[in-house]
Amino acid sequence: MTAQTLLRRATGLSVSKSVAERAVGQRMEQTGFADSEAYLQALTPAEMTQLIELVVVPESWLFRDPQAFYATVELVQERWARGRATRILSIPCAGGEEPYSMAMALRDGGVPKQAFSIDAYDLSPGCIERAQAGIYGRNAFRAQDVAFRERYFTHVADDSYRIIDSLREQVTFRQGNLLQFDTATYSRHYDVIFCRNLLIYFDKPTTRAAIQNLSALLADDGMLLAGYAEVPSFCQNGFTTLQFRQAFALKKETAAPASPVQVAPLLPALRTLRSVPPAPRRAAVTAPSSAAPAAPRTRPVSVPPPSPAAQADLLAEARLLADRGQLREAGEKCHAHLAKVPEAAEAYFMLGIINELAGKMDLADDYWRRCIYLQPDHYEALCHLSLLAERNGNHTAAATLKARAARIYERRQASN
Repeated sequence: MTAQTLLRRATGLSVSKSVAERAVGQRMEQTGFADSEAYLQALTPAEMTQLIELVVVPESWLFRDPQAFYATVELVQERWARGRATRILSIPCAGGEEPYSMAMALRDGGVPKQAFSIDAYDLSPGCIERAQAGIYGRNAFRAQDVAFRERYFTHVADDSYRIIDSLREQVTFRQGNLLQFDTATYSRHYDVIFCRNLLIYFDKPTTRAAIQNLSALLADDGMLLAGYAEVPSFCQNGFTTLQFRQAFALKKETAAPASPVQVAPLLPALRTLRSVPPAPRRAAVTAPSSAAPAAPRTRPVSVPPPSPAAQADLLAEARLLADRGQLREAGEKCHAHLAKVPEAAEAYFMLGIINELAGKMDLADDYWRRCIYLQPDHYEALCHLSLLAERNGNHTAAATLKARAARIYERRQASN
């Protein structure tokens, strides 16, 4: 079994071949193995955790997408006015940036500490250690307004700041895996759940399992905060949106409790968090040739356009093949679809994902831009472009693309 296959089966993530092989090479150097097959056969749970740490980057920052925190403050204030405390979950919590941001927002909102509790989980022991230490460098303070740093942090060295003890004590950090969470003990336990920018790295079966577990953990009248690129997945799996501007908040569609799904990975204690270079995906699709994408062509007048059913069938077959793991065949279906419908925005969107999975980020960017050129309101393509720009450090472009996606999202909500 290849390292790429092993990592995918163990985590649900699509890790490119080059990234998997590079990670194996680094661990072989550190463990003294000379043969990759021998290394993979000798993998222990602890070593697998070390391997996965090399292909994930637990990156976040304080007050990332702040509207989610403001929506939560409003909910906590309303419930406390009725004498009800709010239980909040952050999963995954990375280095603690998200739960600490929530604690600061509640403090700014005048909410007393007895009105809420915050639990934060992450699979990475290193992340939990950093979160408990509460020390952050310059990259953690990317918000437009960082006045909160003067109120809630003390300067410790160079560009490092430590969060004040009274806020550190408001958050309980634990190592944990969403896919193996004790949903029976914690059934409908949390009033607010933050699970943002995690599902975008899962395949479809793992996404469904994760959402079912989140539903089991969330109170029937609770609120879930997702990443903006993840809202469609939640809406396809038992959630509906709430009207909080740019907060990407959701609730359960019905009050019936969800059936928890326990997904046992190939080896225990595996991290399934944020991965680079694998990126948000709707379907697993194959990598095309390295040739640049061809420009959309004009259909000859003499050729009748295919029926809408035939067009839909090709893309549906592509997704089905991808879900079965027949990646090359799925890519061929995408190209066959474009041969018949050169202006098909959805096909360009899928080809963008194909190239991203292959690590060809420039081509992925090009395909997604062709997609939004043909369909300016393609929400998913805008989300993917925004995430790619954010990952490349182009925060201005990321903010512009995210704002476009948010406007489309809000228009759709208003029309429903």
